[in-house]
Amino acid sequence: MDDKQIIAMYFDRDEDAISQTDAVYGVRLFRISDNILRCREDAQECVNDTYLRTWNAIPPTLPNCLFSYLARICRNLSLTRLDWLNAAKRKTEVVSLTQEMEQCIPDSHRDLHLEEKELGRILNAFLKTLPKENQMIFVRRYWFGDSLEEIARRYGIPESALVARMHRIRKKLATYLKKEGIPV
Repeated sequence: MDDKQIIAMYFDRDEDAISQTDAVYGVRLFRISDNILRCREDAQECVNDTYLRTWNAIPPTLPNCLFSYLARICRNLSLTRLDWLNAAKRKTEVVSLTQEMEQCIPDSHRDLHLEEKELGRILNAFLKTLPKENQMIFVRRYWFGDSLEEIARRYGIPESALVARMHRIRKKLATYLKKEGIPV
């Protein structure tokens, strides 16, 4: 079943839309959540909450890309759940990702009030300047939260070479942001 058919089911308020969404995207959504939470039960709960939020949002929302829409909801729910679970201490992997990106993404608490959409537009433009494999590596690391080990295995790259590549990509991103007039 394709996205248009599933979205039509949501608009028709057909409860099978949820089971179809789960059949098509459930495994991928679970992986996003589990990469963040590292707990199967919490990840499954976030995926289920994603379906509920989607049910409540469609209609009136009409997503252009259903998976991207679902993934954003699932990721945000997972990060919120992680904050709740670890109010005093964060998971090492998420801290690592945050510290990596702090090198090149401006802090939202600074005087700079950059709209999320504008930052998203700039990041998308930056990604288009990279070779396809580097784009995918960046997205796997910073959107899906894959570990360096998982990415290295997926792309057949030694982990040490991947670390160096990620460092170069972040340096390019910082340079790109500066060129766009965003202080880093």
